[in-house]
Amino acid sequence: MVVADEQESLQSLPVILRTEGIGLRDKADLLERLRKIEGQVRGLQRMVEEDRYCVDILVQLAAVRAALNRVAFLLLESHTRGCVAAALRRGDGEAAVQELLAVMDKLLKGGGL
Repeated sequence: MVVADEQESLQSLPVILRTEGIGLRDKADLLERLRKIEGQVRGLQRMVEEDRYCVDILVQLAAVRAALNRVAFLLLESHTRGCVAAALRRGDGEAAVQELLAVMDKLLKGGGL
């Protein structure tokens, strides 16, 4: 989850770096994966409500984390191949690389990827 300071720093990036979007195929895939993750999280809530065995819950938590990491990787790949590549072609490569590194740092600190 992005906190207010991080959101402000991302919003302060040059508009030229924030204009590329997710491709339709990538977007559909990401949304489908996120819907599945949402279902997994609801399942986790039920497991806790039903006082299921802790190890079973932990295994499911690991599965959700892995699924979220996959979404993060796919989005990162799409961003790199689309937005960063476009910025490099426009001559805005340094700013795009700095932004990419900052996002990767946040992902890695949060236990992602």
